[in-house]
Amino acid sequence: MDKENCSSLPEFFLLGITSNYDMKIVLFMVFLLVYLSILLENVGMITLIRMDSQLHTPMYFFLSHLSFSDLCYSTAVGPRMLVDLVAKKHSIPFIGCFLQLLFVCVFIDVECMLLAVMAFDRYKAISNPLLYAVDMSTKVCYQFLTLIYMASAADGLIHTTLAFSLCFCGSTEINHFFCDLPPLYLLSCSDTQTNELVVFTLFGFIELSTILSVLVSYCYIISSVLKISSSGGRFKAFSTCASHLTAVGILQGTTLFMYFRPSSAYSLDQDKMTSVFYLLIIPMMNPLIYSLRNKDVKEALIRLRGSFNINV
Repeated sequence: MDKENCSSLPEFFLLGITSNYDMKIVLFMVFLLVYLSILLENVGMITLIRMDSQLHTPMYFFLSHLSFSDLCYSTAVGPRMLVDLVAKKHSIPFIGCFLQLLFVCVFIDVECMLLAVMAFDRYKAISNPLLYAVDMSTKVCYQFLTLIYMASAADGLIHTTLAFSLCFCGSTEINHFFCDLPPLYLLSCSDTQTNELVVFTLFGFIELSTILSVLVSYCYIISSVLKISSSGGRFKAFSTCASHLTAVGILQGTTLFMYFRPSSAYSLDQDKMTSVFYLLIIPMMNPLIYSLRNKDVKEALIRLRGSFNINV
């Protein structure tokens, strides 16, 4: 592609989920409630973990960062989508599009890796509880967290930089409600094979490594749990992992479907609905999954409510 034909793009235009005015109003109300729920639930989860000393354990340390990750990538997309549903002009600056894609890529990676580390944490807690405090010390937890954020930032920068190095010499209308890789590739008049190969390789490595980490950890967990003599002990051990497995299955299943289906099966309308699920519905579901199925979180909520009543 002749670089002289590539215009300098000050902005893109997001076409959004639908062009139907009545449907936009309905979707605005629905997604406003969803986004407010995301804010309330995830900020509440982070606050609860920080305030309750009994939740100052590696498991809840990582869970608080999972909530932070949910907040970041949903906020990168949610408010902008809400504005576009009621605004007449749907333009987004070039730098805004770049940052939106970067935040989504980085924090989706963070979430995938956090879930893998949380599986390893459960394995350490169940298989060797006497050495758990040593194996998962504060220093080790921060080392895991640093590696996760560094790897996610590097991966996100690679994808985002490559995407915005493409040539956009025609339409600037992105047929989506946020700046995502597939619609940007469709919009570009450059050869995107290298970009697609990089996405498949890097995302594929992250997905494969995190899924394998979870599977290996749970193989060891199951082996350790089966050695527990009492049925009550086995049930308690499995119940602590149920929330985590649910979160892993939902996120990884959606991400695999999103980025690793055959190009012949790609559909923009289907892509939008899938994006809504993993960018807005999953961040709303995660705190519910971990609170409704978690005895420690329920007890912490009761203690917090009791403390609040006493102070009042």
